[in-house]
Amino acid sequence: MHSTEVETLSNLLARRRSCRAFKPLQVEQDVVRQMLAMAGRTASWCNTQPWQVIVTRGAATERFRTAYAAELSVSAPAPDIDFPTEYQGVYQQRRRDCARQLYESIGIAPGDRVASQQQTLRNFALFDAPHVAIITSDRALGAYGAVDCGGYVANLLLAAEALGLGAIAQAALASYSSFVRRHFGIGDDRLVVCGVSFGYADHESPANGFQTTRAATQELVQWHDE
Repeated sequence: MHSTEVETLSNLLARRRSCRAFKPLQVEQDVVRQMLAMAGRTASWCNTQPWQVIVTRGAATERFRTAYAAELSVSAPAPDIDFPTEYQGVYQQRRRDCARQLYESIGIAPGDRVASQQQTLRNFALFDAPHVAIITSDRALGAYGAVDCGGYVANLLLAAEALGLGAIAQAALASYSSFVRRHFGIGDDRLVVCGVSFGYADHESPANGFQTTRAATQELVQWHDE
């Protein structure tokens, strides 16, 4: 039993990837509920479970997609949680490698800033996903609430994979936090952490034709034995 569980989890972790193209099919409500229930088992600081989740389907997804596109032309980004000031060293390299793999898969030539910007804007169209989950945290819990939400998002992605769905976590959807709060009637006591677009993956799309690599354990872990 133990070895089977290890193999199952290992396979899910190895197989999961960010989905950037979806089929135009609604996910059955029971499946969405199961995914959310699985993610709800996430560990959190003092069991606070700070995440609250808004999930769209059908016309609600289209309204959000359309409204976000309009917001981009009239507002400047203002996330609740500061984005990185810069990427340096290995972090910059990993970021570039991810972008290069994506652009190569969909045919964007190196240095084509117009095409790369258009691809970036696909984030705000939810990559045509039929559903999006908006993750918020209690503002008073600060960084630790956001950390707990990160754990929730990771488990949500794994649950989606286990249920045969595609999903992608999107910090971009928190870029215009005031708009997201206004659109969904979220109180000022909540921080907009990120969004997760999900649905049935279009495996024929070139955008889903690559998977990022991971650093080896020895690059990330320091052992102290004495």
